Amino acid sequence: MTNARDIMHQGAECIEENQTLADASRKMRDLHVGALPICGENDRLHGIITDRDIVVKCIADGRDPQTVTARELAQGTPICVGAEADTRDVLRLMKERTIRRLPVLDNHRLVGMISEADLATHLTEREVSQFASTIYSAQPTS
Repeated sequence: MTNARDIMHQGAECIEENQTLADASRKMRDLHVGALPICGENDRLHGIITDRDIVVKCIADGRDPQTVTARELAQGTPICVGAEADTRDVLRLMKERTIRRLPVLDNHRLVGMISEADLATHLTEREVSQFASTIYSAQPTS
């Protein structure tokens, strides 16, 4: 049985909650990713920030990415999964919550991320098709 640890991208890098969105943007560029986990003290997960969040929730509202911090965009309790979670549960959670990236935790610490690309390379064609249909037919999150 395959679990989250088997399909995740290991070694996800965080943006610290007090770093600016400009810092997050540069880190995303340098890592060639579209999202970063937001971590606080002791590498605890506080949320995720995406390139879309920076554009829609900062720049489009006339805010300055040089001064707005990642903490300001971390909303609610982050959706995440344990490293030993079954892949079927991972897929179900991502479809139900219409999310494209999922942090993976082990003992409350971030150990990796699961993205659409990870699903595409580890799941059956049918599972990927169902996931894509669900995700791409959903309204964008705000």
